[in-house]
Amino acid sequence: MPLSRREFVATAVAAALSGRGAAARIPWLDPYREPAARLIGAALEDASAWNRLAELTDTFGHRLSGSRALEDAIAWALRRMREDGLENVRAEPVRVPRWVRGRESLEIVFPYPGELVMLGLGNSIGTPAEGLEGDLLIVSGYDELERRGREAEGRIVLVNVPFTDYGATVTYRTSGPSRAARAGAVACLVRSVGTDGLRTPHTGMLTYRRDAPQIPAAALAVEDALRLERLAARGERVRLRLKMDAAMHGEADSANVVGEIVGRERPHEVVVVGGHFDSWDVGTGAIDDGGGCIVTWEAVRLMKALGLRPRRTVRVVLFTNEENGLRGGLAYRDAHRAELADHVMMLESDGGVFRPHGFGFTGNDSARATVQSVATLLGGIQADAVGPSGGGADIGPSVQAGQIPAMALDVDGTKYFLYHHTSADTVDKLDPGDVARCTAAIAVMSYTVAELPERLGTS
Repeated sequence: MPLSRREFVATAVAAALSGRGAAARIPWLDPYREPAARLIGAALEDASAWNRLAELTDTFGHRLSGSRALEDAIAWALRRMREDGLENVRAEPVRVPRWVRGRESLEIVFPYPGELVMLGLGNSIGTPAEGLEGDLLIVSGYDELERRGREAEGRIVLVNVPFTDYGATVTYRTSGPSRAARAGAVACLVRSVGTDGLRTPHTGMLTYRRDAPQIPAAALAVEDALRLERLAARGERVRLRLKMDAAMHGEADSANVVGEIVGRERPHEVVVVGGHFDSWDVGTGAIDDGGGCIVTWEAVRLMKALGLRPRRTVRVVLFTNEENGLRGGLAYRDAHRAELADHVMMLESDGGVFRPHGFGFTGNDSARATVQSVATLLGGIQADAVGPSGGGADIGPSVQAGQIPAMALDVDGTKYFLYHHTSADTVDKLDPGDVARCTAAIAVMSYTVAELPERLGTS
C-alpha cells in the first residue's frame, strides 16, 4: 500500500535526520541534517509551489520576450518576492528582441485541399501577405539535401527527421532553414523536434546564417509530416501554400528578477539558483520554464520562512529571454562580471519539474565528492543521484567566464519533449508532489552548499 502524504513526509524527514538511504552515515553532514529535514518537511507539507506556478501561468499565460504578459509577470514576481521577505529584490535591466508570430497557416493546394498543423519557428521572417506557394521536396536529413540540392530550387523543403534526442535532432530546426535556403528553397518546414504527440507541433528558435538568404520556416506536426511523406512516396505531386505574418519588431526593455537571502558571515560569496521566466508564445510555459523559476524561488522562500540564514548569500535569478536570444544570461554575466570570482556555485532548473532524481554536476573532484555527500540528505525523496553535466543555458555564460561549479536539477524526462515548446505546456501536466520534491531537493542542496565552512571545491 502506498504511503499517505503524511507518512511520506515523515519518512523523508527521518531519512534526512538519520542518514537512512545513504551508503554509510557521513559524520561531517550531521550539522546539516536538522536544517535539511526542516526544508524537506516544509516543501512537502503542502502544494504551495504548484499553486504559485498555477497562479503565474493561469494569470499571465505564455510569456514571450517583448510581450506585455512577460513584463506584467515580472512585476508580479517582484511584488511577490518582496511579500515573501526576500532581500535585495530587484529587476536588473535587459534589452530583448521582440519577435511577433502573427497569423499563420499551411495548406495543401494539390493533390487535394486541406489544412496542416504548424507553428512558425521563433525569429523566422514572414511570407508575403498573400502567402507563398511551392511544390514540396522532402529530405531525410542534410546528406539527402546535399544530394538533391538542385531539386530544391523554388520549392518548399520539408526536413523530415525523426526525433531521437534533443541534442541530435535540434540542429534541423536551428540550421535547417538556412541549409534549405542555400539550396534555393523558398520556405522550410521541419518535422517537430519532440516526441510524438496528439498533432501538437513544437516551435523553437532558428538561427539564420549570414551566407544564406532568409526564408520563412515552420515546424510541422509529426502526423502531418508523415502524411506528406506518404503522399510523396506514392508518387504524388504535393503543392503547399504557407502564410506567416511573423516579423521582428526591434528590441524591448525587460529584466532579470533577482531576490536574495544575504549570507550571515560571507555575504559577498554567492550561490545562485534559477530558471528562465520567458516562454514561447504557445501553452502557458509551466514546464518550460515557469516550473524551474518557481521551485528555485520557493527553495529560497522556505529558507526565509524557516529562519535559515546560511553563511553565504543565496540568490534566486529569474532570467529573461532564454528562448530566443539568451539575453538574460548574457546580461547577468556582464552585470556581475567583477563578482563572478565570488560565485561559489550556480544551479539551473530547466528540464521540467517532474519527479526529481538528483542533479547533474560540473566541477572539480573535491566539489563533486562534497555534493555527492550532500545529496545523501535527499535519499528519503529518492533525489540523491549526482551525475555528469551540470549547468544550463542561462547560467552558462557566467559559469564559463568565472569557472564556477555548476549544477542542473535532474528529473524524470520521459514526458518533457512531449510538451516542450507546444500548446500543451500547461500546469495540469505537473504533479504537485513532484514539484514539491524538486523544491525540497534544490532547497537542501543550495542551503547546504551556502552553509559549508569551506567554499565548495576548496577542500
